[in-house]
Amino acid sequence: MGVRLAEVLAALDAAYPPRLAEPWDTGIGLTCGDPDDEVRHVLLAVDVDPVTVRQARDVGAQLLLTHHPLLFRPVQSVAASTAKGSLLHTLIRSGIAHVAAHTNADRARGGVNDALAEALGLVDAVPLVPVTPPALDKVVVFVPVDHADAMVSALAAAGAGTIGDYTEAAFVSAGEGRFTPMPGAHPAIGAVGVAERVAEARVEMVLPPAHRADVVAALRAAHPYEEPAFDVYEMAPVAPAGGVREGLGRLGRLPAPMTLSAFTTHVASALPATAWGVRAAGDPDRVVQVVAVCGGAGGSELPSAAASGADVYVTSDLSHHVVAEHVADPARPAVVDVAHWAGEWPWLARAAAVIEAAFGAAVATTVSTLRTDAWTVHVAGEQDARR
Repeated sequence: MGVRLAEVLAALDAAYPPRLAEPWDTGIGLTCGDPDDEVRHVLLAVDVDPVTVRQARDVGAQLLLTHHPLLFRPVQSVAASTAKGSLLHTLIRSGIAHVAAHTNADRARGGVNDALAEALGLVDAVPLVPVTPPALDKVVVFVPVDHADAMVSALAAAGAGTIGDYTEAAFVSAGEGRFTPMPGAHPAIGAVGVAERVAEARVEMVLPPAHRADVVAALRAAHPYEEPAFDVYEMAPVAPAGGVREGLGRLGRLPAPMTLSAFTTHVASALPATAWGVRAAGDPDRVVQVVAVCGGAGGSELPSAAASGADVYVTSDLSHHVVAEHVADPARPAVVDVAHWAGEWPWLARAAAVIEAAFGAAVATTVSTLRTDAWTVHVAGEQDARR
């Protein structure tokens, strides 16, 4: 027996959180499929196209998981007479769901860029462009001691108290609350006009700002006083212990230095072969060891690679003028350009491992080795005549 598609989606969201996706990346997640349907076999591929959809049918998959979205740009029709509509119709008629993990998988720990860094043999890899740690609030509420546990549970249910893999995280300290009810008050403890002293607990918990209204509402509902005393603080972002592990690209180093020419050969041997091949810009004899990588189209991160102190930057889809201007300054890293598909393909095995770890033998996985790179023909030219 397999598992529900909804369970697979939850496992993928945990590994590649949707919050990490770029704001413009609207194609992630479930494209088609019923979350209640059973999944027994998953095909993993970089692209969703006629080749991989056909392969999904051939292997008997109920889910096609790809890196690239199917509906990445807005469409006005998904009629079967359109290219994307035809794929959707085939998937639905074949009982195959489709899920995309795109820029969320790029930025996630253990995602596309970690897989690329690992394939190239880099060590001590960290994000090239770390994700800014999320902002947090802290709520502090004063409550009678015998209500402290109930208050922690209520605030946690509303979204407070999650730190990493821990829930209901709170600090509770004892103290004394003092107040005097005035005319018009209806005190839960004490009497109007009489100064009161109560053994109280100070409860502190963190929460995402998006949950602020829900947490305050839960606090008021759970508190025995008609006027609870509480504070909500906005806290400065702080990187987690061990540094930020999520972000775009990776920066690592080779175990031993090598020339750019040798490194380019190394990259070509480490990644699946394509018609596009692997090409480099820079002095072939330049010694490189610190390496920046960015799976997919990484031209926008050339400045980040240059600022990182990398000796070489590995990415895809770079244009002539951008590269020419970049390498005109010898202080900047050399550039290695690989096929877009090849740079992202190593991630598929890692994603398959996520599914296997979550569901074991209940869900089989197949990693597609079919080349779906857009470039299909390459004619080799002469080597650099400037040497």
